[in-house]
Amino acid sequence: MIWKTHVTVAAVVNLDDRFLMVEEYASGKLVINQPAGHLESGESLAEAVARETLEETAWNFTPEALLGIYQWQQPGRNRTYLRFAFCGRIDDHNPSQELDEGIVRTLWLTRCELEDRAAQLRGPMVMQCVHDYQIGRRYPLDVLAYLEEHPEALSLMAGAF
Repeated sequence: MIWKTHVTVAAVVNLDDRFLMVEEYASGKLVINQPAGHLESGESLAEAVARETLEETAWNFTPEALLGIYQWQQPGRNRTYLRFAFCGRIDDHNPSQELDEGIVRTLWLTRCELEDRAAQLRGPMVMQCVHDYQIGRRYPLDVLAYLEEHPEALSLMAGAF
């Protein structure tokens, strides 16, 4: 069996002490999560989180900081998730947009409401991201480097090793 890490992105959006969440079906169970999803081929992490947020909530999301990088081994399954969580701002909501398959609705929940629904959270990364947001954890976006393939750069790098 080949092991691989699932690279995901998540958006943490807070307005008036409420967090933007999605209620979605995952493995046949109704769960609560931040707008989140998998990194797709050819996109940067920032592009992925903006795309996923739009697809799942119909809000345009602009990442402003990296909140953290989270590794989680899903119990009972041979799956490891590596989540890059971003905080930022939203604008330009399109309420008539159809949401991604599996998304039931968006919710705005306080931390207390999330704690009350802890059994319904998709995984431990959900509350960890909320906690890290609330304690002010932020990293500048330039800690992430998106390197595109350029033939001239590859030849320079080959000579450096």
